[in-house]
Amino acid sequence: MPGFLAKIEFVAGAILLAVITFLVFIAATMRFFGHPLIWSVDLAQLLFIWLCFIGATRAMRERGHLGVDYLVRPFPYRYRLALETALSVLFVSFLLLLAVEGYDLTMLNKERQFGDSGLSYAWVTIAVPAGCVMLTISIIGNLVQAWRSAKGERMLVFTRTAAEEEAVIETGAAE
Repeated sequence: MPGFLAKIEFVAGAILLAVITFLVFIAATMRFFGHPLIWSVDLAQLLFIWLCFIGATRAMRERGHLGVDYLVRPFPYRYRLALETALSVLFVSFLLLLAVEGYDLTMLNKERQFGDSGLSYAWVTIAVPAGCVMLTISIIGNLVQAWRSAKGERMLVFTRTAAEEEAVIETGAAE
């Protein structure tokens, strides 16, 4: 199932990036010819926030976010796993709080219009709770995977192991 979700994330991200690029190009071209498309920039911004959350979720699942582990690298694996578990609980708590508050903000913005696009501003603000839920699922998935591999592969929640790092280097990237 995670491989299937990874493919969906990749395709959704690629499509969003292509549409954003197209919209910005068309907007710039039309502005050059004296016929600006105001709505295209608004739509590109709306799609960009969704792209950011999809990308953040993918990076979280692949343990690809930038992290500084200089101080904890010398610790034994079990202490690092315990620390990353505690951080997971903290992050998930924050993300769930942010999801609830984001949902409340979305409900407040239902009637507000997003720029000149005619769309509800709720389509922008709902990206925050949706993204927080996706990130929470990724963190919990990484946490379960780390605890299941504690005896064998010794994976961590947020940090790539040396074997994972080599696999990424061999493939040229994570896809």
